[in-house]
Amino acid sequence: MSHHHSHNQTSITSEKNLFITIALNIFITIVQIVGGIISGSLSLISDAMHNFSDAIAIVITYISLRLSRKPKTPKYTFGLKRAEIIAAVVNASTLIIISFFLIREAIGRLSNPNEIAGSLMLIVAVAGFIPNVIGALLLKKGSEKNLNIRAAYFHLVSDAISSIAIIIGAIFIISYKVYWIDPVLTILIALYILVEAYKILKESIDILMMSNKEEIDLEEIKSFVEKIPGVKNIHHIHLWKLNDNDTHFEAHIEVEDMRVSKTSEIQKIITKELHARYEINHTTLQFECELCNEFDILAHH
Repeated sequence: MSHHHSHNQTSITSEKNLFITIALNIFITIVQIVGGIISGSLSLISDAMHNFSDAIAIVITYISLRLSRKPKTPKYTFGLKRAEIIAAVVNASTLIIISFFLIREAIGRLSNPNEIAGSLMLIVAVAGFIPNVIGALLLKKGSEKNLNIRAAYFHLVSDAISSIAIIIGAIFIISYKVYWIDPVLTILIALYILVEAYKILKESIDILMMSNKEEIDLEEIKSFVEKIPGVKNIHHIHLWKLNDNDTHFEAHIEVEDMRVSKTSEIQKIITKELHARYEINHTTLQFECELCNEFDILAHH
């Protein structure tokens, strides 16, 4: 019970922190768009677009966290926990689209670099860097236990890194008038975003497709369950992640002819072992005696 309370407390804290980072990102976006237009820096405008996508991403994250805490209903018997994963897919997909757009724009600029006001570019990049670091620090703790907050946290970390790159670029522009460095930075920032967004997208889609956690070996589960006295075999296993915190397991357990109370003891052993070994926190077992004709580890229907 205390664990559940602390989990809720963490979630509420994360929500407050998300709300602060939304405000910070909208502020940075406005500053960078204005600064980018006046200075002529594409990398500042690219960072502004990234920041704007952060603000949208964090709004989606905030809404989905609220939805995921709503109680289960007869229609949504799992509750709305998957809202978080759908939001992570939207966030990552948005970043991938923006990255391709920025790369295309930057390639066009490379062939025809324009003059850039380096000192203004530097001031705006520093102004963008500080709020991003604050936002990232606010979300760091929540990101460790939640894929969706991790996606929002990554948005902010990548923006802070982008700002550092732009600061360095601005110094080069001021010192050496190397204007081509601006589109080069834009391409590097976009490629970095692309790689990290792809990782989040892949993990989110795996969860939506109800994939097994990679580190869980079904043969290993079969081996330890079939060593339990009274168990003949385990078959028709389904194992999936509901979201990044909840892993579900269901299976048919073929047992010798025994009392129902005896199967309860077996169920306790299996549930306890699955949780201890693999952090599986929701187990449904169907006990049977001479009912199934097929005993394959996976169901084929």
